[in-house]
Amino acid sequence: MISVIVPVYNEEAVVASSLESISKELEGFVEHEIIAVNDGSTDNSLAAMQKLKIKNLSILNHVENLGYGKALFDGILTAKYDCIAIIDSDGSYPASQIRKLCEFYPKYDMVVGARTGKEYKKGIFKRPARTVFNFLVEYACGRKVPDVNSGLRIFRKDAILKFKDSLCLGFSFTTTITLIFFLNQYYVKYVPIEYFKREGKSKVNHVRDSLRAGQIIVQTILYYNPVKLLLLMALLNFIFGAVAGILNHLFFKIGVISIFSAICMASFVPLLCVGFIADQLKQIYKSVKEIKN
Repeated sequence: MISVIVPVYNEEAVVASSLESISKELEGFVEHEIIAVNDGSTDNSLAAMQKLKIKNLSILNHVENLGYGKALFDGILTAKYDCIAIIDSDGSYPASQIRKLCEFYPKYDMVVGARTGKEYKKGIFKRPARTVFNFLVEYACGRKVPDVNSGLRIFRKDAILKFKDSLCLGFSFTTTITLIFFLNQYYVKYVPIEYFKREGKSKVNHVRDSLRAGQIIVQTILYYNPVKLLLLMALLNFIFGAVAGILNHLFFKIGVISIFSAICMASFVPLLCVGFIADQLKQIYKSVKEIKN
């Protein structure tokens, strides 16, 4: 039994075919429902969905655009099954891959479609940001993470609701749940999937959304594993200061650079101490919360 959540925002050209494809793939395979969440579309997406004759389809309507994560979360709250699948409505994720992911559930708490192919790898602006984000996530989690923010995945509803206060309800929803599941020792399985060119125009603002995603990643790591992030910052500061000091000693011999280098290197211990303090505060907060519950 599975609830499939499909966020929709200005996808009138492809939303009907996407929903029909999902229904066709799941018909006779597993008991299911499809929840399409119209997130304040200003085109004819809602009308296109309302015309469909899909038996297990229900439509949630946001009168204003509240964000990708909010659309997914509202769909999750409405879902009647504990097994949740999410998939975009732009045609970039083939609905047939849902079956592929189902093979590993419920053995794993979350099964993620790891995107492959030229459509995923292309993009002169996306690649550097993706590299930095992957490094931070893999460093924090201590394992290989093939795809931080894939929009096709299956997971347990109760696990998501348990961490609802930590979720990002914007573009970085999937990035947040990736970190939450890994940092809380849930079982996560990555399965390579095809990834196609989306239909229509992308709603992603690469600069704004990349900065927001970076902020969410840092905040989530700080919340769940502050020592690791502060240790990384301390090491980077120390290395930067040491390199600057050596270069200044060999070539420039400028007093200000020497002072700056010393400050950077000396910040190692205070930053590390802040990490340990933050970790202890987190443990205290967790204990108090458990007592209250």
